[in-house]
Amino acid sequence: MAQILNRDTALFHFLTRIGDSTLILGHRVSEWCGHSPMLEEDIALANTALDLIGHTRMWLGLAAEVEGKGRSADDLAFLRDSMDFTNLLLVEQPNGDFGQTMMRQLLFDAWHLPYLNALKSFPDPRVAGIAEKATKEVAYHVDRAADLVVRLGDGTHESHTRMQAALDELWPCVGEMFSTDEVDAMLAPDAPKPDRIRDAWDATILPTLARATLAVPATRFTRQGGKTGRHSEHLGHVLAQMQFLQRAYPGATW
Repeated sequence: MAQILNRDTALFHFLTRIGDSTLILGHRVSEWCGHSPMLEEDIALANTALDLIGHTRMWLGLAAEVEGKGRSADDLAFLRDSMDFTNLLLVEQPNGDFGQTMMRQLLFDAWHLPYLNALKSFPDPRVAGIAEKATKEVAYHVDRAADLVVRLGDGTHESHTRMQAALDELWPCVGEMFSTDEVDAMLAPDAPKPDRIRDAWDATILPTLARATLAVPATRFTRQGGKTGRHSEHLGHVLAQMQFLQRAYPGATW
C-alpha cells in the first residue's frame, strides 16, 4: 500500500478496503452457485453474493471518483495485482465445507453491519448514502448466518465438530478487522476506528456461539497484512479466476 500523504489518499484507501473485502467475499460466496447442499441455500448464497458485488460497485466506483485518475470500478476490480488489494484476510480464506462458509460469513457480517451503521454519519454524503443502502441487506445477512451457525453448531455430532473446526481455523483472522493504522488516523473522527466496533461485534458473536454450543478459541494469535496488501496465497488463486477474462482480452466489453 502506498504511503498515506493526505486525506484524499486516505479516503481512497479507506474505500478500496471496504470494496475489496465485499468483492472478494462476494466472489468466494458465488463459488457455491450450483454446489450448495440444497436448492434453497444455493439461491440464498447466490443472492448474498449479488448483494456483496452490488456494494462493491458502489464502494469501488466512489474510490475511482475520489482517486481522479480516470479509472473505473471495473478497472480497480480486474486490473490490480494482489499486492494492491487491501481486503481483510478473512474474506479470502477458502470456502471449505458449507459450515466453514457460514462461519466465515457470520464473523464478517457481525463486523460489517456495525461498521456500516457508523458510516451513516460520515460527513461525505456519498459515503453515508452507500452505507445506508448496504445496511438493509447486511442486516439480513447477519440474521441468516447466525441462524445457520446455531443450527449447525447445536445440531448433530458431525455438524458440531465441523463448525468448531471452522471457528478454530478462522479465528486468527478476526483480529485484523479491529486493527487501526494511519488510514484510520487520517480519517478520524469522521470514520469509525475499527477497534470501536469490537463491542458491537462481541454482542452478536458471543451469544450466537453460546447458542451454537461452540467454544471461543483460546488462541491470541492474530494474522495481519491484508489491509496493507500482504495476503495469503489464497488471494492469488481468487484473482486468477476472477480476472482471467479481462487479462486475456484487455478492454473486452459485453
